[in-house]
Amino acid sequence: MRIGSNLPLGGATPTPAAKAQESGEDFGRMLMDVISEVNESQANAREIQNQMIAGQPVEYHELMFAVEKSSTAMALTLQVRNKLLEAYQEISRMQV
Repeated sequence: MRIGSNLPLGGATPTPAAKAQESGEDFGRMLMDVISEVNESQANAREIQNQMIAGQPVEYHELMFAVEKSSTAMALTLQVRNKLLEAYQEISRMQV
């Protein structure tokens, strides 16, 4: 990232609304990256399982490691989703 790359022309500082929008986009991008990594982990585990089923030489510890890694990643992702949903519901119940 370049220094000052997110500053508008003229050297003015960004408005709070612009900062909130940028951080929202960063958060959304981060969530999509994490979901992509979880999906990749599951695809890797599925590939190793298919190799074992096809009779190809597969180390059992690699298979178990891949399956556990994808399972743990999915469980963590679900917990983060649950916490985000709880936070959203709590905010929506707030009276203004």
